[in-house]
Amino acid sequence: MSIVPVTIVRGGIGPKRLVVAGMNARELVAWNVRRLRVERGIAQEALAGDAEIDRTYVSRMERGMENPTVGVLERIARALGVPITDFFTVPKTGAKLAPLLPGGRKAAMKRSSPKG
Repeated sequence: MSIVPVTIVRGGIGPKRLVVAGMNARELVAWNVRRLRVERGIAQEALAGDAEIDRTYVSRMERGMENPTVGVLERIARALGVPITDFFTVPKTGAKLAPLLPGGRKAAMKRSSPKG
């Protein structure tokens, strides 16, 4: 196991935040949840259903806009079939964000809309 550089910084007035390889903890979780979900070919809606959370929460979390509790992370980990520690894996230098899955909610809406 390699040692990852960790820096504690003070961001404004708020509490200290952990920064690992240029990412804060929320960004790291967001990156890994999306990576793991896309690797398994699971849509946000399906993950949300399996984890018993709202689809919009999954979307916002993957964009780093939500700060999930440990309980939510446990449910997401269970739904993805991974240990919760996988959410804290530091990406390799130069790694790219996982692409969107083909189709998605908007494509499904187009397929189901009546042609006029």
